[in-house]
Amino acid sequence: MTRWLRLRSVRTKLLAGVLLTTVSALLVATGALMVFDLRSYQDVLSNDMRTQAELIGRASAAALNFDDPKAAAANLGLLQVRPRVRAAAIYNAKGAFFASYVRGGGHFDFPKLPDSAGLATSGDTMTIFERIVANGEILGSVYLVADYGLYRRVARYAVIALGVTAAALVLSLLLSLWLQRMLTQPIQEISDLARHVVDRRDYSVRAKKMSDDEIGYLVEAFNDMLAEIEHRTSAMAEANQQLQREMAERERADRALRESEARYRSLVEGTAQIIWVADERGMIAGPAPSWQAYTGQSDAEVQGEGWAKALHPDDAGPALQAWRSAIEAQSVFEYEYRIRSRNGAYRWFSVRGVPVRREDGTIREWVRICSDIDNRRRAEEEIRRLNETLEVKVRERTAQLEETNRELEAFSYSVSHDLRAPVRAVDGFSQALIEDYADRADEGMRRYLDRIRSATQHMGQLIDDLLNLSRISRVELNKLEVDLSTIVRQVAKSLQQREPERKVDVMIWDDVAANGDPRLLRVVFENLLGNAWKFTSKTEQANIEFGVLHEAQRTVYFVRDNGAGFDMAHAEKLFGAFHRLHAVSEFPGTGIGLATVQRVIHRHGGRIWAHAQPGKGATLYFTLASGAASAMGREHEV
Repeated sequence: MTRWLRLRSVRTKLLAGVLLTTVSALLVATGALMVFDLRSYQDVLSNDMRTQAELIGRASAAALNFDDPKAAAANLGLLQVRPRVRAAAIYNAKGAFFASYVRGGGHFDFPKLPDSAGLATSGDTMTIFERIVANGEILGSVYLVADYGLYRRVARYAVIALGVTAAALVLSLLLSLWLQRMLTQPIQEISDLARHVVDRRDYSVRAKKMSDDEIGYLVEAFNDMLAEIEHRTSAMAEANQQLQREMAERERADRALRESEARYRSLVEGTAQIIWVADERGMIAGPAPSWQAYTGQSDAEVQGEGWAKALHPDDAGPALQAWRSAIEAQSVFEYEYRIRSRNGAYRWFSVRGVPVRREDGTIREWVRICSDIDNRRRAEEEIRRLNETLEVKVRERTAQLEETNRELEAFSYSVSHDLRAPVRAVDGFSQALIEDYADRADEGMRRYLDRIRSATQHMGQLIDDLLNLSRISRVELNKLEVDLSTIVRQVAKSLQQREPERKVDVMIWDDVAANGDPRLLRVVFENLLGNAWKFTSKTEQANIEFGVLHEAQRTVYFVRDNGAGFDMAHAEKLFGAFHRLHAVSEFPGTGIGLATVQRVIHRHGGRIWAHAQPGKGATLYFTLASGAASAMGREHEV
């Protein structure tokens, strides 16, 4: 397109410019209106769909609670008054299909499981998933499919845009023709005159001024330019003869300059401390001032390969062999060796030899640059020595750490056997005093003895919890495919047997699996379900639930209860050792359980967090980094 315009006249370019500007403006305006309208249309339709989904969800909450699919189907049947809705469905909290509606009573392929809440469009179809929530609990999901009508709306806009563009092009063409008569005719005359000047080299002609506007000023400037060119052409003819005489002399100067630039370009390639030049055979045939100043060699001593006598005896032979090989291969020479200074001390230098070539590619001479790297070599040697020292220290620290671990294990053994025995003795003697002297002990004495027993039992439990917490960090992980649902049922059954008088509804999702250490994961659920069991002890109708959620690319497990809960303002203390959010007199415990759970989860590469409200229960969520894909089946009541 650009090449086509360059080959056309100003008249054509003006016409094309007006038409392209008109079309571009119309396309931008029409496109902006189309995008705005389609966006508004999509927002209105999506808001309407969300409203419909929310109304159906609220109307169907009772049907889900009482497992009444007919009532839910009747609510969906009200969508007959919304002709845009193609189909709708309701899923229960477990993801099972509950009720459906299809416009016209036909067949529709519904998703087998509800997706995450949200709205999506595909072509002429809009779909939405909306959660049904009542009293803070997810009862199920609403699924709606509606006609989007995007293509029909875009087609109507396209017809309107084509009509408006055609009308605008006609008006633009008329305006362009008028502009051509007013503007391009004087410019065309100047163009013809310029072509005449170029073709015939006649700078005496002049253009005729036809107006006093900018085009008239252009004509005057063009005539002035022709006069200046005519004057300079005559002066240039005189200068050409002088220039030809200078060309031969300049050619000789340029050749010498190129040779000098080649030499000094090679010198710049290195950082020069000592620089000397050798002939094409690598021999020094003249003085080498910087080399002689450093080494103290005389002119006679440095000639040929005499310079090598200033090298360290261990480096001289290999350095000369490498230098001769570089000269034979006509390649850059790079080497490191030690050079003796005037005072007899040797220092390390990095040497670079660069060939300087003639125009035909042959080597005219070699430039050698010697850079002092003695400090760098000494630093490298020091680094090697420090690394060796560091390795020794690492081995020593490793041995110290192993000894510390052995001492920690010995301490744990001492706590487990030596400290626990006196605690049991205090508890036993307190019990003996209560039983043997019951008839002589007054109420105050019995109360003190009960408090002693309670404190010693709490001390014993605290010792057990601390030992468990320390073992968690040392035990080796043995990851397997674990059925979490089975572990949770076993823990729940143990809690029920321990307190058979309590009636607690425990809901456990079936077929929930993960990849992890079975022993440590059992510790997790013993603490999480134990806490839920403890904190629902004062709830009239206690409920505990274990399940799994899918969020994006991760699997989240949860344990939920409707017990005492806690204030989220103190949630950061929840997983710290000895941090409790409830008084011991209200709910017994040592404050170690959730710290143990967090350590197990971290060892599995996951994270744990909580959400709660005072008096409304708590939910503990956690992930396992390498957990297998969990399956959500039906709920199971224990």
